[in-house]
Amino acid sequence: MAPAAEGAPWRWLAAGRASRRLVLVVVFVALLLDNMLLTVVVPIVPTFLYTTEYEGANSSVAPAWTEPAPPALKASPFSSMFSYFDNTTVTVTVSGSASAAELANGTESSRPPQPPTSSPPVPSGCPEGEEFLAKENVRVGLLFASKALVQLVVNPSVGLLTNRIGYHIPMFIGFIIMFISTVMFAFSGTYTLLFVARALQGVGSSFSSVAGLGMLASVYTDDFERGNAMGIALGGLALGVLIGAPFGSVMYEFVGKSSPFLVLAFLALLDGALQLCILQPSKISPESTKGTPVFTLLRDPYILVAAGALCFSNMGVAMLEPTLPIWMMQTMCSPKWQLGMAFLPASISYLIGTNLFGILANKMGRWLCSLIGMAVVGISLLCVPLAKNIYGLIGPNGGLGFAIGMVDSSMMPLMGHLVDLRHTSVYGNVYAIADVAFCMGFAIGPSTGGAIVRAIGFPWLMIIIGAINIAYAPLCWHLRNPPAKEEKIAILNQECPLQTKSYSTQKTLRDFPLTDDSDVEAENVE
Repeated sequence: MAPAAEGAPWRWLAAGRASRRLVLVVVFVALLLDNMLLTVVVPIVPTFLYTTEYEGANSSVAPAWTEPAPPALKASPFSSMFSYFDNTTVTVTVSGSASAAELANGTESSRPPQPPTSSPPVPSGCPEGEEFLAKENVRVGLLFASKALVQLVVNPSVGLLTNRIGYHIPMFIGFIIMFISTVMFAFSGTYTLLFVARALQGVGSSFSSVAGLGMLASVYTDDFERGNAMGIALGGLALGVLIGAPFGSVMYEFVGKSSPFLVLAFLALLDGALQLCILQPSKISPESTKGTPVFTLLRDPYILVAAGALCFSNMGVAMLEPTLPIWMMQTMCSPKWQLGMAFLPASISYLIGTNLFGILANKMGRWLCSLIGMAVVGISLLCVPLAKNIYGLIGPNGGLGFAIGMVDSSMMPLMGHLVDLRHTSVYGNVYAIADVAFCMGFAIGPSTGGAIVRAIGFPWLMIIIGAINIAYAPLCWHLRNPPAKEEKIAILNQECPLQTKSYSTQKTLRDFPLTDDSDVEAENVE
């Protein structure tokens, strides 16, 4: 009895390592944590930098320009005045606004009010320092873009690494780097340290996302099952985006800056323990066949169109992340907790979109789903500047998240299908390209978005990126029926004959020379 009880955990581990569902759980949790850390900083960084740098600088300068109180025994600012109507000496200030005599005679109320000497008061709740906020758009945008820029550089190397040593070790390396980055965020107090932590997150995210998506594609070989699994995994991405910004704004407002990052660090440790149990991070398992080189895949126009759809659709929300909170601070006088809650409709609708269209996209056509999604992304971005308060952002942000969910849940499995159809079925490199497309959106978006807002304003930024998405949408039509290589058609026909379309004619071929009765024979055969 005792030996059987002792062997039960090992049998569970062996069964877990052979289970596709548990691999899906590991990838789901990894994407969840990565994107929680991605968005939890969105409402925190702008207000944290404003509090520490602008208000801190002004509070340190304040003693230099505040007027000191006059000493009690110093007589220079005072003079004595003798009154013939009242034989008392009244002391008045030379530069005061009201004399003691006026106070005694009750004539202070009859004096006309003095015009204010300071600038008009800022509405309650609105931050001061318009010029500082304008510059902060650029700095916050660069900080947010640093993660994607680093990820952009690292991704191709991770794709090659997964082809050589498999997916398990890169997945665990990604967990370790993400944990270090999360702890750095918790205790960083300057812009430079926050920048380093964000860039380090890009390295960890590259390992986790490329290895995780490649692992899913290798485990789920059937195209329909792969689409469903990708939809569930992207649901983890959506849930991280959903929880991140509201969770960060509420925790920062009521607990403190470090609290959300410490919670994420604890969750990352649980994910690491799960990876140690389910995966085999000490096992080197290279692919049995050599994958298609990255540059060969980049020359494939169909893969480029799919990657472009991922890039431009996500660039819209990437531009919103650094600029929308600052725009809300300037125009809506929003408190801290609202800066993260503004992204809640987009996150909820993205979660719905990825899970819904993970199944529907395969039925209605992934190209059509992506085309409609990009058009809706553009329209939603054009409507964002029309909002006058946080409630006006519900509709545009909700439509934006739902549409991006349509594009992501369509294009991610399509990238794997294109490799199956036109190249060697090894997925590390193609998902490195997909992750590069994401990264380009999240690198170009924040870095250029802040500069554009400073130059021509937030509404024009939304018009530009919205028009780009609408203009790109028709290109998805080319993904309607991508051609396959002849040898790949033969392989696919052997592996899954029911899932592959046949392009050969179904009519019976007739022998030559034709006789008078050949037409009748052909009709009888049909």
